[in-house]
Amino acid sequence: MQPDELDLSLLRMLIEEPRAGTREYARVLGVARGTVQARLTRLERTEVIATYAPTLRPAALGYAVSAYIHLHLAQGKLDDVVERLRDIPEVLEAFTTTGEADMVCRGVAHDNAHLEDILQRVLAVPGVVRTRTEIALKQRIAPRILPLLQRGHETPHPPQLS
Repeated sequence: MQPDELDLSLLRMLIEEPRAGTREYARVLGVARGTVQARLTRLERTEVIATYAPTLRPAALGYAVSAYIHLHLAQGKLDDVVERLRDIPEVLEAFTTTGEADMVCRGVAHDNAHLEDILQRVLAVPGVVRTRTEIALKQRIAPRILPLLQRGHETPHPPQLS
């Protein structure tokens, strides 16, 4: 589903003013409240809108260490490993990847000793052959989507051939 300009405007408003509500979105956009609700329902159904959950900062909850854990897996164990990683609450995200590692996880810990404990739990997962960990020092760009929405339906210019 390709969002149109009204969808993009609505999505920008959801990001910039998430608590405004459908009545306010309708007023600002100059459309009926039912139109806004129908658009939101369609955007949810097509998974353009993944969640309405607030964005929480792990550091503010006492998880000051953020790390990227690169996992090397035994052949055929991906699904089993993913299910076991779900049981480790400090593993916040996991992505299968190309390159040297089979998977990269983002994890958080209270401190370095806690991170070592988490890494030992990850290594104990059947199918995990080895790991390599990188500690994130400081987040420079927070997760974002707004710049893509502000771009709208622009098409990038193809590279110029010399």
